Parts: sequence; structure tokens; C-alpha cells
Amino acid sequence: MKSIIVDVRSVDEFNMDGHAPCSVNYPLDQLESHIDELRGFDEIIMVCRSGNRVNMAMAMLAQHGITNVVNKGPWQNINCN
Repeated sequence: MKSIIVDVRSVDEFNMDGHAPCSVNYPLDQLESHIDELRGFDEIIMVCRSGNRVNMAMAMLAQHGITNVVNKGPWQNINCN
């Protein structure tokens, strides 16, 4: 199964507050520009600071027909192993 871990926090938050090394940073305000790329994944795991922005991201992706998304809440919940 092809999956991706997407952190939707801002670039500054991603760089300054830490992040899971196996995640990519697609800030919420830039997420739409990655829609076509995200269609290629079987599972999209999303994180942010608390999970709230992920809910907004999931709604945006659902509008584009992408529903294979999991909200993992805070980025610290990701285990890269």
C-alpha cells in the first residue's frame, strides 16, 4: 500500500517546532496545489499541531473526491519506523 504522511502546518511551524522526518510539509493554504499528486496514494495520513487543520484539509480533499485520509492529530503521533 502506497501511503504518504502530510503535515499541514505552516512552513515556519514545520521547521521551528519540529516534525516527523518521514512526513512532507504541505501547508493547508497550499494543499490544493498538491491534489493531483495526492490522488496517487492509497492512504493519506495527515497531521498538524492538534488535528483541527487536518479536519479542514480533509473537507477540502473530500470536495475533490479524495476520502482515503486519516487524521492522526498532532505530528508527534507519527512513528516513522
